[in-house]
Amino acid sequence: MSIQSWTGYCTNVHAGANLQQTEDNLNTHATRVQEILGKDQPLGVGLWLSNSAAQSLLEPGKLDQFAQHLRDKQWTAYTFNGFPFGDFHKSVVKLDVYEPTWWQVERLSYTKNLVTILDRLLAPGEEGSISTLPIAWRNPEPTDQQWSATVSNLLEMVDHLHQLEQQSGRLIYLCIEPEPGCLLDTTEDVIQFFHTRLFSAGDQERIRRYLRVCHDVCHAAVMFEDQSTVLQKYADAGILIGKVQISSAIEIHFAELTENQRGEVLAEVAAFAEDRYMHQTTSRDIDGNVTFYDDLPYAIQAANEKMPELETWRIHFHMPIYLDQFGLLRTTQSQISDFLSEINRYPEIRHFEVETYAWGVLPPELQHPELATGIAQEIHWLRQQLSSSRLT
Repeated sequence: MSIQSWTGYCTNVHAGANLQQTEDNLNTHATRVQEILGKDQPLGVGLWLSNSAAQSLLEPGKLDQFAQHLRDKQWTAYTFNGFPFGDFHKSVVKLDVYEPTWWQVERLSYTKNLVTILDRLLAPGEEGSISTLPIAWRNPEPTDQQWSATVSNLLEMVDHLHQLEQQSGRLIYLCIEPEPGCLLDTTEDVIQFFHTRLFSAGDQERIRRYLRVCHDVCHAAVMFEDQSTVLQKYADAGILIGKVQISSAIEIHFAELTENQRGEVLAEVAAFAEDRYMHQTTSRDIDGNVTFYDDLPYAIQAANEKMPELETWRIHFHMPIYLDQFGLLRTTQSQISDFLSEINRYPEIRHFEVETYAWGVLPPELQHPELATGIAQEIHWLRQQLSSSRLT
């Protein structure tokens, strides 16, 4: 059986804190997305399950019922988002999304549960992927003991996935997702982690097979990383990309604005400085120097003290991927195009998901009356971009 490429959307956009809420949200939103796009084709869903939902699903009989329900609906769960652990839509998430860390046993146990569930949901012969956080937020710096526990836990996951494949033939890989502000937030960070900590502690061939990278287009853009360069660096380092999250950030080119418009654009972007999620912001000057702000309000505060004139800002706020510009603000949509222009060189990348989880905190003028309409529009836009590629 040939291994299929999949494109879908990440269900953390309508996440549930428990299993019942997760199922209700799927039945409400995924059903409507499929109706809008056409019920004649399976719908790819990148599932997100909280730790509580995953534990409930492993109770006797529940996983079989859940798997049958997905089959009946023609929803294909080909990948999991294993990054958020708890309630991803509570009023304030912020730094909580980076807990538990990879040196904590709770992260290991949660991820093993996701492996068990994904193995049961996948069709025979299909591969699965699970994205996960890049160890932890960068502050405070881990102790030597915490780094050691991190490596030990990840190598235990590698062995767990190897044992699964040996016993059942099922290949599932865990994909570390670099994110701005985390311990691993650039391609170089990830490569260094693999080469200096992981490869020296375990079987390199096994690690390369079961531990991969989740490339988030938005995250790389925020760190001002060129998409083709990122792909080439991982290839040169012998590190595979297991899944890709198709996403877009906010971008501001102050040099293109008049003095009055610079004040106006700061007022526009202030509407995105909301309280639920982290919106890491980078500012690059004309000499290429980059300033990092942990969250958007800090960048706005600095701009109010000294108005940017020749800088470019990129903000970690996952925008609808079909948007290129709105008001005086732009998006990094072109980075998606840059990435897609390269994918034919990397046939091993098979899992793609739209990950615009921030619909609920977008300014009202950018939202749709029905969430499913926005999700479907994103998937439709991505399918159009892929219309001449190997993924159609």
